[in-house]
Amino acid sequence: MRIFDPHVHMTSRTTDDYERMYAAGVRAVVEPAFWLGQPRTNVGSFLDYFDALLGWEPYRAAQYGIRHHCTLALNPKEANDPRCAGVLDELPRYLLKDSVVAVGEVGYDSVTPEEDRVFEAQLALADEHGLPVLVHTPHRDKAAGTRRTLDVVKGMEPGRVLVDHLNELTVGMVRDAGCWAGFSIYPDTKMDPDRMVAILKEYGTERMIVNSAADWGRSDVLKTREVGEAMLAAGFTDDDVDQVLWRNPVAFYGQSGRLHLDDVESGGDYEGNTILRGTR
Repeated sequence: MRIFDPHVHMTSRTTDDYERMYAAGVRAVVEPAFWLGQPRTNVGSFLDYFDALLGWEPYRAAQYGIRHHCTLALNPKEANDPRCAGVLDELPRYLLKDSVVAVGEVGYDSVTPEEDRVFEAQLALADEHGLPVLVHTPHRDKAAGTRRTLDVVKGMEPGRVLVDHLNELTVGMVRDAGCWAGFSIYPDTKMDPDRMVAILKEYGTERMIVNSAADWGRSDVLKTREVGEAMLAAGFTDDDVDQVLWRNPVAFYGQSGRLHLDDVESGGDYEGNTILRGTR
């Protein structure tokens, strides 16, 4: 079973997770820029974070044979903080980088006028740079937030929009809009493997994206694998699983023209350390 986790926040995970992911079949990931939990107080802290997603994290992933890509954006939650507004001015130069495969996560948190402005500005940046868009739907009043999201993105080609963190209440409206439908599989909240299988039975496997969205909270980087196993147990074929866990994310992010999916060789170790820390 080959797996492409299209939404996982590896910055918040240990290298042990990379090792477990590789053993489970994960060969590629996309890491969206997101809120780190502690509010950032200046634009420079975002730039250091973006630089880490472009340099350090791909190196760390490669130590375990995994290709790492990212999406970059000013996330919805911090879009409300005027101290972060300057991130929009810095994004264009970052969106030119080879491993940036979409603009994201964009969308809504509290559905404020400032979030509206930042959302629309970043959709314009995606269009300018020829990149697809990864959209975060709010955790509160998800149905209303998803409807509003679809109103905002209706001017874009729906095949270039992935609307994420969906559930049984929101999948239908996203499918009707023609956008890609994303589902985050969690231990306790959001979706679980059995619910995901039920949705796949009802709606099919086309334009369906499954991710772990693993971060610093209670989450699990192997939830994608669990979905694949649950699909097989429910009568889906190996080809169905491959479409959901590999070909679909490849098709969506491949629109960037920047996916690198050939095998990556580990850089080895240095005197027993998996990360080169210096020569002394």
